[in-house]
Amino acid sequence: MEALAQLDPDRTDYRFPLAIFEPTASANVEVTVRFKAVSGQVDQAGGVVVRLTDPNNYYLARANALEDNVNFYRVVGGKRQEIAGAKVKVTAGEWHALTLRARGTEFAVLFDGKQALTAKDERFGAPGKVAVWTKADSITHFDGIVIKALQ
Repeated sequence: MEALAQLDPDRTDYRFPLAIFEPTASANVEVTVRFKAVSGQVDQAGGVVVRLTDPNNYYLARANALEDNVNFYRVVGGKRQEIAGAKVKVTAGEWHALTLRARGTEFAVLFDGKQALTAKDERFGAPGKVAVWTKADSITHFDGIVIKALQ
């Protein structure tokens, strides 16, 4: 049974539903979520967010089954800015694990337990909230989120 599902088929392309966890997490944090991209014509994606100060400012790691890639973004003022990306086979209809590790200015994104990419960025350094993320008409299920503070 899924813990959370995004079921709205709204096809608006630049629409990013978030499920925000209320407690503030450490700036140095590792977040892993299991997700399953079920369907979507515009997008089939799932993501994990750290250092969220508000719904328009955060870091995002997302995996996309239509594009077969994993990307790392910073979202500033509601605008996504890609920092790094990797070609990775993301199968729809199957459970995957996505991890975003943030320590200082260094970030690592893991897909199904394997490192997909690393990046550096200085935009958001303070503690913030954690969230799960989708885009447009992605019907995505989420389960088993793990949030760990890092030293």
